[in-house]
Amino acid sequence: ALTVGDHRTAGHGGAPAIPPNDATIVVRMEITVPDYGGGSLVNLVAELEFRLSGDSASPRLHPHLAEHIPEATTYVLCLFDGLGSGQLGHPAAGPLLSAQRASIDSPFPATTTVSLSVLATGLPPSQHGLLGYQAWLPELEVVANTIHWTTLWGDKLDYPLESFLPAPNVAERLGAADVEVITIQPAHFLDSPLTKVLFRGSRFEGIYQPNEWVDAVVQLAAQPNRLIVAYLPYVDFAAHVEGQKSQLYTEAMQAVAGAWEAVCNRLPDNAVAVGTADHGHMDFEKQFKIAKEDHQDRIFYGDGRAMFVKGDGASLAARIPATWIPVDEMVHWWGPEPRHPKLEARLPDGVLIADDDTLLLHRYSDDRMVGNHGALTDAERLIPLMVSAAAADRLA
Repeated sequence: ALTVGDHRTAGHGGAPAIPPNDATIVVRMEITVPDYGGGSLVNLVAELEFRLSGDSASPRLHPHLAEHIPEATTYVLCLFDGLGSGQLGHPAAGPLLSAQRASIDSPFPATTTVSLSVLATGLPPSQHGLLGYQAWLPELEVVANTIHWTTLWGDKLDYPLESFLPAPNVAERLGAADVEVITIQPAHFLDSPLTKVLFRGSRFEGIYQPNEWVDAVVQLAAQPNRLIVAYLPYVDFAAHVEGQKSQLYTEAMQAVAGAWEAVCNRLPDNAVAVGTADHGHMDFEKQFKIAKEDHQDRIFYGDGRAMFVKGDGASLAARIPATWIPVDEMVHWWGPEPRHPKLEARLPDGVLIADDDTLLLHRYSDDRMVGNHGALTDAERLIPLMVSAAAADRLA
């Protein structure tokens, strides 16, 4: 863990810098680089892949984490978008909290498309190549919104989506081992650009309501030799739009907790459900808009908690609530080598890490959101490792 002090003078080599005598020490942020060696989402994916096929593309979970997951012939990986470990204290999250066995790290940056690419490939971002929610595409010399695969102003991109992530992916590797990968998601995602990027080789099952999600999981889990990736977006949507103190958020947590509990109660004996998330969430009242003149000779992408900059970010950081970290000092945050062949071209010159209570906005940012995520605070980075109760009892 690295504590960074005053953002004009902070060092990033493992200890805070010593500020000038007239500087006021302010703890700006807590940085813990994801544990890609065995304590992160990529390792959870690798653990399940190894158990089903005997091989994996990344290191498996640390033994003290893996021991919480029983052996099974089918695994259901329930991914609840935006459900960080720190949010399980919510009054409506009881079934989720009781199922939690540990916390693991989401990748950097802690955001949906980066984590879902980990899920799809079994690789860290340094190797799968999708580096942020807003990503620089050097071939087109444009920043892409990687949810919609448009420019930041909404124009559709002409890009070979199916081949963006490396091959073979998890579904293709498991398919070669006679293991079927099925993704259960909201039906309107079926033909979306992001689905084309992520789920090459997977069977897609669309649902409309949480009860349909439960029924689909239970039915499909009855067959052996399957990895079922079951996704629900409700918590993330509510947290973004109205924040964690809202009634909408409470209703979303109730829906997700109820769906998890129902799956656990009905899951066949051959299957084990493992629950996790792609990132956590924080509510923000403080927003800092980067001035129009600061956009000259700079390209901003990433997101509001970890804003990527092509151009001079150091001088900008001297007067905004953020810490500038040059890319060569933090490239390992995306994961270990070997690196994606296009990684260097997609990287920024550095990243502006927003102060813990602040959200950075560039001219194309959406300033309507209450909740956000993307940096490496515990609230954003830590995600739960949950195991279905009946399966956990088998280990006891």
